[in-house]
Amino acid sequence: MARDTEHIEREIDAARNRLASTLDELAVRADPQRIADNTKHAVLAKVNEPKVKYSLIGAGALVGVLVLIRVFRR
Repeated sequence: MARDTEHIEREIDAARNRLASTLDELAVRADPQRIADNTKHAVLAKVNEPKVKYSLIGAGALVGVLVLIRVFRR
């Protein structure tokens, strides 16, 4: 009987430790600052790709030219 009780207590302790570890990992993953930093790095990496970078520069230049044309036509 005592042996079964000790076995159950060890299983409970092991389960408690796994749960604590899981909760710690979830707390790290759900940290808003960490999520924001990861998103920022992902967006910057995407924008720094040559295709995206030069497309954005071209679109910005086109918008600038269109604004200048509209301003000077008045």
